[in-house]
Amino acid sequence: STGVVKMQPKAEELKFVTKNDGYVHIHPSSVNYQTRHFESPYLVYHEKIKTSRVFIRDCSMVSVYPLVLLGGGQVHTQLHRGEVVISLDDGWIRFAAASHQVAELVKELRCELDQLLQDKIKNPSMDLGLCPRGSRIIAMIVKLVTTQ
Repeated sequence: STGVVKMQPKAEELKFVTKNDGYVHIHPSSVNYQTRHFESPYLVYHEKIKTSRVFIRDCSMVSVYPLVLLGGGQVHTQLHRGEVVISLDDGWIRFAAASHQVAELVKELRCELDQLLQDKIKNPSMDLGLCPRGSRIIAMIVKLVTTQ
């Protein structure tokens, strides 16, 4: 008489998809096994094992901006059915952007971060906090990730 209440899935029912393995489940020994709801649908994991099915362990939820800025592969933007899309990993992971300008700014920030990290690798003594360019890039990323 009061309507339907949406129930969170049971821990063993919750599954995620990987590019190479299809559906995977969080391993019962993982601290996230009992987590029934994640704010973001994306997880990063350290270990994947196959027993009765494929499981992941040592996983953490990750939101969109850290995934786009720190994930592997190239970032691409494209127009798809009237929507601006940011894609990673050859289009396997895709996000709708608020606008073309936002998509291009995020892509440019990723390029700047990649270049900054390359500079740091070439010059390990470089202090990113004291470098004007580095500190601006890092400050922008921190602001973006903490206010999303």
